[in-house]
Amino acid sequence: MSRFFRGGDDSSSESSSDEDYDIDQSDQSDQEEKDKDVKDSDSEEEESEEESDADESEEESSDEEGVKKTGASRFLRGDSSESEDSDEDQPKTVKSAKDKRFAELEATIDAITKKQKINDWGAVSNEFDKLNRQAVKMTERGQVPKLYIKAIVELEDAMNETISKQKVTPKKMNAISARGLNAVKQKIKKLKQDHQAEVDSYRESPLDFLASDEEEEELVVPKPKKTKAEAYTAQVEQQDDEGFETVIKGGRTLQFTPESIFKHLRTILESRGKKNTDRLEQIRIMEKLHAVANTPYQTIRVLLTLVSARFDLGTGASTSMPLEQWKAAEKELSTLFEVLEQNPDHIVLENAEEWDDDEKPPTLQPGEKYIKIPGSVVSYVERLDDELTRSLQHIDPHTSEYIERLTDEGALYNVIFRGLLYYETLGKDTSLQIPQDSLNRIVMRRLEHVYFKPAQVVKILEENAWKPVPASVESVITPRDSIADATQLLNVLCNYLFINSEGIIRARAMLCQIYFLALHDEYYKARDMMLMSHLQETINSFDVQTQILYNRTLVQVGLCAFRKGLVYDAQNTLQEICGSGRQKELLAQGVMIQRYAQVSPEQERLEKQRQLPFHMHINLELLECVYLTCSMLLEIPLLAQTGSSPDIKKRVISKTYRRMLEYHERQIFTGPPENTRDHVMQASRALAAGEWKKAINFIHSIKIWDLMPNTDEIKSMLSKQIQEEGLRTYLFTYAPFYDTLAVSTLSSMFELDDRKVASIVSKMISHEELAAALDQVTSTVIFRKGVELSRLQSLALTLSDKAAALIETNERTLEQRTQGTANAFDRRGGQNQRGGRGGGQKTGRGGARTGGTGQRQAGGTQFTGGVLGGAVRG
Repeated sequence: MSRFFRGGDDSSSESSSDEDYDIDQSDQSDQEEKDKDVKDSDSEEEESEEESDADESEEESSDEEGVKKTGASRFLRGDSSESEDSDEDQPKTVKSAKDKRFAELEATIDAITKKQKINDWGAVSNEFDKLNRQAVKMTERGQVPKLYIKAIVELEDAMNETISKQKVTPKKMNAISARGLNAVKQKIKKLKQDHQAEVDSYRESPLDFLASDEEEEELVVPKPKKTKAEAYTAQVEQQDDEGFETVIKGGRTLQFTPESIFKHLRTILESRGKKNTDRLEQIRIMEKLHAVANTPYQTIRVLLTLVSARFDLGTGASTSMPLEQWKAAEKELSTLFEVLEQNPDHIVLENAEEWDDDEKPPTLQPGEKYIKIPGSVVSYVERLDDELTRSLQHIDPHTSEYIERLTDEGALYNVIFRGLLYYETLGKDTSLQIPQDSLNRIVMRRLEHVYFKPAQVVKILEENAWKPVPASVESVITPRDSIADATQLLNVLCNYLFINSEGIIRARAMLCQIYFLALHDEYYKARDMMLMSHLQETINSFDVQTQILYNRTLVQVGLCAFRKGLVYDAQNTLQEICGSGRQKELLAQGVMIQRYAQVSPEQERLEKQRQLPFHMHINLELLECVYLTCSMLLEIPLLAQTGSSPDIKKRVISKTYRRMLEYHERQIFTGPPENTRDHVMQASRALAAGEWKKAINFIHSIKIWDLMPNTDEIKSMLSKQIQEEGLRTYLFTYAPFYDTLAVSTLSSMFELDDRKVASIVSKMISHEELAAALDQVTSTVIFRKGVELSRLQSLALTLSDKAAALIETNERTLEQRTQGTANAFDRRGGQNQRGGRGGGQKTGRGGARTGGTGQRQAGGTQFTGGVLGGAVRG
């Protein structure tokens, strides 16, 4: 209908506008009771909708009045004067915003009462949420509504009654109502802590509590007005150092007092982990709370929460904790240890109960020795260590930033040491029942920071760690004056873990000790410990980090054997790691992308997380150089031996080295060596040709030897090894061409002592590597002739071996085709039988042929293999 006809009835139009303007809250509450499924909305949105409806109704009424003044509306029923007169007769009720809010509050309380009568606790929980939002809105504009306190108390009583009924009633509540009841219970428990005084006052005297509301409204004392100067002074005092104030919802300034510390902490803990939470703002608030804390309990609680909040900033797997936050967390942990040392009656335990009362801090009760605060010191120490490792992983190691960041390891070691001292102090009291696993974990962290360092660095770390510790504090595991050097410290820590731990921690402790011994040239001790541990048999069942530590330890033992001059042991130890071609991946020093490997993003992310910081790396170029040099010293004499004696079964010591040597020999043109691999390959060719001096020059020109301690000793050891292996190679190669050879001649050729040459020759003869005898009277080597095969004999033997292998292959193929039939390989059984069909008998048409052991050959003769077959059989 058009507005022209709608404006015809003045009384109806104006009465409708009046009804729109004077909104009755009772109608809204009835409508809310009828519509159960309508969701709650915020009170601000309801007010804005009411105001917009009122504005629209006013606009409509004004438009309708304008229509009445002109046009055909003059000739319709009544006129404007009559409608105005009738409008004046009706009473107008205009409610204030405060009255509207109280009406909404009463309607919500009424709805809660009705829902709890029908035991619909799911709806009660929704209505209670709405009531809380309305109360918060009213509290920001004044004091807490007394009706709200009354509703909380009555709802708590109804909830307790329902819970007691459920305990004795066999019929269980449905899932939705049970969840709603549990939610209401948690909300009431929290609200009672915020309004404990009002709740207690209402329970003492409900009538007096509700009546006091009216008296407070009547006795409103006007506040004395401050002058502008006083107001400005008060405002400046409330400002922080930066000149800003912390303003919360409602425009009020946030106050930090010792009494409000626990309330603020609870609010921060409840918002932890939620979306859209400003973590930096929470950290700033807790820093201010730490400044106003005046008791040890408050200080400890604030520090524990503050350190946890700082760790939340580095929760991402690909991001590390900011540097300033890490340093702040390290200082706060140090402060925490100082507070705990100064107040021995306050202890932090993992299994302590949470204190729920935010108004009253806990006190020592009669018969108690400690105030227990829930928290895990060892978890904080481990997280601080992990964050430093993650930070070092993301920094370019070739920049000064990495060096500066690495200096923080000293401060971290101090924190680990103080944590160990604290747990030792707690462990002295057996009534606390400190878990042994916590102590083992923190001892393991301390061990992991010293096992790969030289003894001088470890000594400096220990001295700096003891400096801030009070003289009254003493360590049980590592006493202050009894630890003389780093080796003794490692022994004490590892022995403690051997006795008190098991599984992975014990295995890691043993590997750390073996690594440290190998790093300090204690090869035989390290080798014996590695063999006695039997870790090589069970290492595949451990986690990846322990397997990486095992690989690092194995490599370090091999390098130690090389420094001792034990070439065979070094090559045998390094073979497993270096022979695989995956040194980077096995030592967690880089991610190797295979050509056809399909690696998921998750696997790649885990692989990057396992990478070790750069200062813990083992030089891969040095490792390859040691491995190839050892392989050269073993493979070149072996190649010479097999070349001169083809009857010896060929064996390969290092397939990787053989492959490189074959590739290098196929090169048409060989230029001067450019890298470590080229130097070793050209030294190998020179050594095989008997040019041992040239081989020494190639090996000594490798610059990577400068990275090893005692470089000159290592180079002289290599020269000696090359001379000895050159002598062995010469004897293997040219023994068939000599009848006798003087020891003095060999000594002058390879610049070795006569005694050394005689020793090497005797060892070769005793091992049956050389067919000769040593005449000590004349100091000559007498070679036996006829033992070595000629070239033609060697080739004939090779052909015989290949023919035998071919026959064996054919017989295996025949066996597969005949499926193991009897006499399938009897080549002599048919010699006395006639050719043709053989002597088999037929049992009937289509029956199986039986009898006859020979097999039919073409032409009635059997294949004997000719001359080649006779040679093979003979």
